Amino acid sequence: MEATVEVDENDLDLAEKIQNRAKTPMNVSRIIWYEFTGGVGPWGAMRPLFAILLALIPFLFLGQHFNREHAKGRDWFLLQIPLLLSIVLWPILWLFSIGDAWWVANNRVAKESSMLNLSEISR
Repeated sequence: MEATVEVDENDLDLAEKIQNRAKTPMNVSRIIWYEFTGGVGPWGAMRPLFAILLALIPFLFLGQHFNREHAKGRDWFLLQIPLLLSIVLWPILWLFSIGDAWWVANNRVAKESSMLNLSEISR
């Protein structure tokens, strides 16, 4: 009993498109750059690190503002006022905000890169 595998013509077209993209040195350079940056470009690769750098500035929650989550940044700013009275809870909130800024920036980059990948495949 042999298993037969049916290959769709659209799959072959996609494979041919991918192979034909690397015909010129410029396209090879683009493909290498695309793979080097994870498909999100230099800014997409650096965005989470920049969010962390901004979040490291205490009291301001700039990482959240950078990610355009102004309500969260404002709320955490107001929440820190009573927490400043507590030496233990404020650093926990501050460290959590650094992690949150990184998490949101990574998710945004992943979402944008998946949309770019889908648009490239559908060409």
